[in-house]
Amino acid sequence: MSENALQTNTPWSTYKKISFRFFFILLPLFIILNNNGAFTFLSGLLQLPSLVLHHFIPWFAKNIIHYNYDFSIYTNGSGDTSYDWVLLLFIFLVSVAGCVVWSVLDRKRKSYNAAHYWLVVLVRFYLAFTLILYGLIKVIKLQFPDPSLTRLLQPFGDASPMGLAWTFLGFSKGYNIFMGIVEVSAILLLFRRTVIVGAFLALAATAHVMSMNYFFDVPVKLLSTALVVMSVFILAPHLLKLYRFFIKYESQQLDKMYRPTFKKRWLFISAYSLKYVYITASVAYLLYSFLEQTKTYGSAAPKPFLYGIYNVENMRLKGKTLAPLTTDSIRWKQMVISYPGYARVKKMNDSTVNFTTAFDQKKKELVLKSADKDSLKYVLNYRVIGKDRLEISGLTNQDSISVSFKKKDLKDFRLINRGFHWVSEYPYNR
Repeated sequence: MSENALQTNTPWSTYKKISFRFFFILLPLFIILNNNGAFTFLSGLLQLPSLVLHHFIPWFAKNIIHYNYDFSIYTNGSGDTSYDWVLLLFIFLVSVAGCVVWSVLDRKRKSYNAAHYWLVVLVRFYLAFTLILYGLIKVIKLQFPDPSLTRLLQPFGDASPMGLAWTFLGFSKGYNIFMGIVEVSAILLLFRRTVIVGAFLALAATAHVMSMNYFFDVPVKLLSTALVVMSVFILAPHLLKLYRFFIKYESQQLDKMYRPTFKKRWLFISAYSLKYVYITASVAYLLYSFLEQTKTYGSAAPKPFLYGIYNVENMRLKGKTLAPLTTDSIRWKQMVISYPGYARVKKMNDSTVNFTTAFDQKKKELVLKSADKDSLKYVLNYRVIGKDRLEISGLTNQDSISVSFKKKDLKDFRLINRGFHWVSEYPYNR
């Protein structure tokens, strides 16, 4: 088999060597310090640097770059916190400094083929497992569940851009599966023969995610941008030939990836056995853990007792019937039970109160405790009448209260009842 530029010791250009040194420091640092659960069985170990960084980065921000923020906030549901931005700056500065020192001390080296191979392996595995993780939670529909009852009731104009995106993406199970399959296909990155195809699919998937994060203000911009950069990094040695093939219609042959040789066959067998065992175990573990989570989260999770939207028909307080005046801040207008253990009550003036719920189905009792700053508490008896009627009555602060509801049919929402149509004589855009 003939050798090629990636497999020989052909001298690298100065620019290529300097670029490689920078990325050899930058990418591993980013991967280690932003593991994001990609390496399933190493997550605990990779969290250890955070124990130091959670002290160092705030000090660096305050004393070196003089940037003050709430130092108690670290990476959470948002990956774009002040902490994350300062951490990225720190990684960048370390990479620049390391590149300069390395370039001075190792300026006579002709190439870094072996080091490049292992760096690409690290990036391939991180990118692949990150996309497999995100892909599986889409296929199983955990990341974007069906629009909740409160979302269905929320006016479009009151939604945040991220909330609108989550509602849009959560509406369609088919679109979730499609996105998930594209992302899971990044598993092709893990095998040498399919790396280029996997990198293209990863680039398409990550560019889609990055654009959603940017244009809908989803706070995962740093990670999604990094994933795009990693996809391009894997393709970088082949971009010129790909350009010549796709744009100039010239015959080209892609270079085979450099691969270290194993002097002993048992080392070769051991290395590849370990690789395939890790891949299989990681994917199986992720799939199992996500399927377990569907019992608690996502669209497939069991609905809470009395799940639904209940419109108030009549309400009495202290023996007096309250008129449905739109300015009334006491009379209830609606109660929504969307999640286990919680309920939201909307008043006539559209103010809302969140409650924790405790049902005793044997005694037909319901205790509502305010989850907000006030200390409202209702000790109530409830009665379900037919399929769509609910009555509650009892005491709040020694005052009697009774409320009768009619349950809203969710099929009344156009978003739910519209369905799919192969034939549409006119656009149905409402």
